[in-house]
Formats: sequence, structure tokens, C-alpha cells
Amino acid sequence: MNVDFAVELFRELLKTSLVVVMPILLIAMLVGIVISLLQALTSIQEQTLAFVPKLVAVIGLMMFLAYWFVEVMTTFTIEIFNRLPSVVGG
Repeated sequence: MNVDFAVELFRELLKTSLVVVMPILLIAMLVGIVISLLQALTSIQEQTLAFVPKLVAVIGLMMFLAYWFVEVMTTFTIEIFNRLPSVVGG
């Protein structure tokens, strides 16, 4: 395996991972900020009040974007398998 190929593979892996994970992280962060604001305004400091809405939002987003997640990961996997013969065969 060529070092350039390994570095390129790692770069593509990180890029694909960030593309898939970023929407989940963003929705969790936005819901967390909104809930934290509401908790600060109402002086309610219940931990489950912050956790449950984030969990529901993340699960809902994952269900909504499931087809896209699978499509991105499948495209990445097919691309890796298509490049494999050039690495092994020389």
C-alpha cells in the first residue's frame, strides 16, 4: 500500500464521517442551546429536561436522514472497493 493512498483514504474517511455526523451534532447543539435558555429563564435545573428533547430531536433527525446516511456511506464504500485493485495489483 502506498503512503499517498493511505493518506488520501484517511482524508476521505474523515470527510465522509464529518459529513454524516455534522447534522446530528448541529441539531443536538441547537436543541441544547434552546433548552438551556429556557432553563435559565425559568430557573428550572432539571437534567432530564435537557436530555430528553435532545434525544428525541436526534432520533427524529436520524430517522429523517437515514436514507441519505446510507447513500453517503455506500458511495464511500463502493469508491474504496473500486480503488482496491489498483493498490493490490500494483
